[in-house]
Amino acid sequence: MNNDRIDRESPIGVFDSGIGGLTVAREIMRQIPNEKIVYFGDTARVPYGNKSKETVTRFSRQIVRFLETHHVKTIVVACNTASAYALDELEKEFDIPIMGVVKPGAKAAADTTRNGKIGVIATEATINSHIYGEYIKELTPKVQIWGKACPLFVPLVEEGLLQDPVTDEIARRYLTELIDLDIDTLILGCTHYPLIRSTIGRIMGEKVNLVNPAYETARELKEMLAEKNLLRENAPGLGDNQYQFYVSDTTEKFIRFANSIIKYGILSAKQVNIEEY
Repeated sequence: MNNDRIDRESPIGVFDSGIGGLTVAREIMRQIPNEKIVYFGDTARVPYGNKSKETVTRFSRQIVRFLETHHVKTIVVACNTASAYALDELEKEFDIPIMGVVKPGAKAAADTTRNGKIGVIATEATINSHIYGEYIKELTPKVQIWGKACPLFVPLVEEGLLQDPVTDEIARRYLTELIDLDIDTLILGCTHYPLIRSTIGRIMGEKVNLVNPAYETARELKEMLAEKNLLRENAPGLGDNQYQFYVSDTTEKFIRFANSIIKYGILSAKQVNIEEY
């Protein structure tokens, strides 16, 4: 990779298996509004949560190569499954700062809990990796952590069933056992899940704090860019495409969703054959 073209004016790369990573992109837009973003959603191959580590790593590698063609200055892996499975490999292979969403989420949960009982809901892959538990116990060894895989949440979100009786019913089935454990903190361990936060919060009740790693990720990203002297000082000018969106499948549904999540008027997205990278 040619680093000569990377400076503080360069964009931030963000990727996810689908639309969930838009919750992270939205938070970056809020917290560091001068930055340019190139977003890639792997909508042709979503979900990642039921795929092997090797497959998720291969997909992630292709996406990083694609984002590098846009001369991004850093990459945010806005997908918990890819953060759990591929981040270590990506950091070894590419000489660009790459950060995931798991460590920031773990830190936020460790700081939030009062009774030391934390729940994690995520994809099967993220739960089976035990990555949240490992990070949290490094910070606060005495906590108890329970993980619950919620594999149907991502397809429900991708289908747009955010406020739907079906989603309510599935959520109740998944979450009931966590309610009985007296947890006071619940990590939304998949970037799709904040999009059904109101449903999850209603079922879990007011005593349970919901941790959305997106907020903490954007905060840590801002700190990292400042340390490396890579923060943009001024907003991009008119006509300087501040936010670019790419997907691996048809664009219509993605644009519709993106506009409901991010209130910045996303007019277009481009389809990319990601297998070429």
